[in-house]
Amino acid sequence: MKAVIFDLDDTLFDHTTSATKALHSWVPALGGTSSDELVAQWFVIEQHCFDRWLNGDTTHQGQRRERLRSFLPLIGHVVPDGDAELDDIYTDFLGHYRAHWVAFPDAQPALEVARSNGWRIGVLTNGSTAQQNAKLTEIGLAALVDVVCTSEILGVSKPDPQAYLRTCEALGADPAETLMIGDNYDLDVAAARKAGLTAHHLDRAAGVTLLDLLRRRS
Repeated sequence: MKAVIFDLDDTLFDHTTSATKALHSWVPALGGTSSDELVAQWFVIEQHCFDRWLNGDTTHQGQRRERLRSFLPLIGHVVPDGDAELDDIYTDFLGHYRAHWVAFPDAQPALEVARSNGWRIGVLTNGSTAQQNAKLTEIGLAALVDVVCTSEILGVSKPDPQAYLRTCEALGADPAETLMIGDNYDLDVAAARKAGLTAHHLDRAAGVTLLDLLRRRS
């Protein structure tokens, strides 16, 4: 192996915990009552709206507004008519979200092991360029990453084979010399293997860690 590509959200960066904590502080600030069920509904809405952006059905800001139009009625909050008001509300959520950004404990050690192996390190994420780079900087991992490829930069998103191939090209490594690691089996493993990479599934629920997968690199 000459390079390793990591997914970001829920692989290196603990998006689920960060968003959950944000919701538990943000919803009461809007006059609602936070609950585990409400958080679960947020993530369903998030996935639906985010996929619409990836599919080209809306803009990145548009999918944020769509989230609020679906979510605010669940907490008894009036949905504003204007986009500017929706944007202000979402900006408030982002403040709560950013306040809780955190890396997984094994993220930095894993990147350091990859670096000690002499591998080039990439991040491939379907998220927005500005926010994903901000996450890496905020959680202290940016200096350990050589290349960050986002769907915005590449013009394609996972599971399109070009997303993996163009990231390998940016790293200066052939797909056969590159390992992909991520938490989403379909996007980070099956599709990466189809593109010619070696890929391992980060199943944290089963107790798997990034360091486990780096040891199983072939």
